[in-house]
Amino acid sequence: MEYTQLGRTGLKVSRLVLGTMNFGPQTDEPTSHAILDAALGAGVNFVDTANVYGWGENKGRTEEIIGSWFAQGGGRREKTVLATKVYGSMSRSSETWPNEDRLSALNIRRAVEASLTRLRTDHIDLYQFHHVDRRTPFEEIWQAVDVLIQQGKILYAGSSNFPGYKIAQANEIAARRGMVGLVSEQCLYNLAERRAEMEVLPAAQEYGLGVIPWSPLHGGLLGGVIKKEVEGGRRASGRSADALAVTSVRTQVQAYEDLLDKHGLEPGEVALAWLLTRPGVTGPIVGPRTAEQLESALRAMELELSEEVLAGLDEIFPGPGPSPEAFAW
Repeated sequence: MEYTQLGRTGLKVSRLVLGTMNFGPQTDEPTSHAILDAALGAGVNFVDTANVYGWGENKGRTEEIIGSWFAQGGGRREKTVLATKVYGSMSRSSETWPNEDRLSALNIRRAVEASLTRLRTDHIDLYQFHHVDRRTPFEEIWQAVDVLIQQGKILYAGSSNFPGYKIAQANEIAARRGMVGLVSEQCLYNLAERRAEMEVLPAAQEYGLGVIPWSPLHGGLLGGVIKKEVEGGRRASGRSADALAVTSVRTQVQAYEDLLDKHGLEPGEVALAWLLTRPGVTGPIVGPRTAEQLESALRAMELELSEEVLAGLDEIFPGPGPSPEAFAW
């Protein structure tokens, strides 16, 4: 396993991030624990979750599964860099009571305490804002974060789904307060969705944030979906099916799979390996439902893509280009 610094911090994290969104809704607790053990055994020390994972009436369930894994001991918590998120409502009813969501100082304080209880730990290593809160000023957000850092309940703060200008705004305000500010940004970024290259990635690099891409296979679209249809009769579903219904997208994905077939490469592994070549990327988040899917992700760590393959990928999935040239000239 390779390790890198998380942005401009001294924190060392694995270049593969274990996402846990499937733990609970799709993967039961024993299997989730087995995946966590296998990942840790392979050197993956970075685990990402969110307080809302579990969804619906089971919000918080994913954090509980991780907490019961930590409770088994054996150095599990000590070896893990733990990241969770705050923003969404934790109400299990159809109505959200005031102050049960977003990034007010009150909700941040309550959400941290609830996550710590579910996770069975005394601190969160990376506490991430799951979305921009347009109603709460960063002065208030950083005041709440500063208190939590002083109390030892969180160590670092990060963002998720932030536009570039909000990354800049957040860190400029943090700097005026003498705070470290955001140290990471978790964003949608993959071969098929490269808009983050215009503003988000440059802002993250300028301010020293590590970039943690989510949905590296773009909902399965980059995981060999057409090949699976042909060979096993397994048809795409959900977001992949909707995307493939567009002729231009299907043509693009077919060209992608043909290129990798020519070089004897697996699509899902290449999609992950490509992200590891991108400037500023700390590591992609993988959300395995099974141990086999984790093994595939781990193989991507050992994959070195040739210049020919990289050029071919850029031809099939061209990036938007730098800002402002991408939209101004």
